[in-house]
Amino acid sequence: MRPWLNHWRRRLARALLFRMVFGEPDRPHTRIAPSTCIEGEAGLQLADHVFIGQFNFIDAGAGLVIEEGVQITNFCSIVTHSTHDALRVNGRRFAEQGGQPPGYLKAPIRLGAYSFVGPHSLIEPGAVLGKGAVLCAYSQLRGSAPDFAIMAGQPARQVGDTRERDAALLARHPELREAYEAWAGRAP
Repeated sequence: MRPWLNHWRRRLARALLFRMVFGEPDRPHTRIAPSTCIEGEAGLQLADHVFIGQFNFIDAGAGLVIEEGVQITNFCSIVTHSTHDALRVNGRRFAEQGGQPPGYLKAPIRLGAYSFVGPHSLIEPGAVLGKGAVLCAYSQLRGSAPDFAIMAGQPARQVGDTRERDAALLARHPELREAYEAWAGRAP
């Protein structure tokens, strides 16, 4: 009896707690997993056709732009501020000082249209992920990644260009060229 009860309890929890729900206000095709935590939501500019998977931490307090078609997989952290240097350097003074002490980082982030953020990635304050770019799993993005870049590593470095992969797919499916060019510009 107990295994049967546990089985149904797990199914009920999955059905209620971890289901993707379509639609945000004015973004009917956007999906955000209920287990994702979004802090500073007032600073979030979210386009439509966005997917944000399970168990992510997203800090939009200093401004976060997520353009159309972005996919953020699972277990990612996107942070627009960082206090670890400021705490270490200022010690107890940090709590008493107020304001933004030396070492405090705070900067907006932009994720370009149709970019992809792989699982277990970290995007740091001030980062820009260009349109059509891929941030590979377990990568740490600081600074800017160009449009269509494949980024990997900690910190992430460019290891490829998505247009090469896109060209092969478009060669097999030429009917997709018009849709691709509508957001990406000229097809490869």
